[in-house]
Amino acid sequence: MGLFNFVKDAGAKVASVFGASEANAATPEQTQAPANDIKGEFAKYDFNIEGFDVQVQGSKVILNGTAPDADTLEKTILVAGNIRGVDQVESNINVANVETAPEPQFYTVKSGDNLSKIAKQFYGDANKYPTIFEANKPMLSHPDKIYPGQNLRIPREEKSAA
Repeated sequence: MGLFNFVKDAGAKVASVFGASEANAATPEQTQAPANDIKGEFAKYDFNIEGFDVQVQGSKVILNGTAPDADTLEKTILVAGNIRGVDQVESNINVANVETAPEPQFYTVKSGDNLSKIAKQFYGDANKYPTIFEANKPMLSHPDKIYPGQNLRIPREEKSAA
């Protein structure tokens, strides 16, 4: 599928996955996550990826397997990329039963951003923020809980038949 870049030090919100508290999440010894810890993070989401495998090479995570759909593929990339210490995700995950999956569209949150502002930028309508929130569940638990450096899925707008 491809190689995706992330902000290496933006994953403080999930640093506890590697046994660190929020207070000391920035210590150098916790900037590389073991593959088993990353697999543990995926276990929370029940993505149902057939033959799922995770490899870690420095700050790069390599994902393999077959996802049931494009949404699951994109969420898998984001889960890996939003982990502290990961700056690249290589996805070798195939999508089952899909003729052509569109290239994922991601957005890196900047200071001062909120989902309404991001929705306005991508869709021209701030009231479409629930579309972005729903596309990023269960990684997002609340629309106001985003942080700078975090990457979000931005669903492509569906063209409605008028």
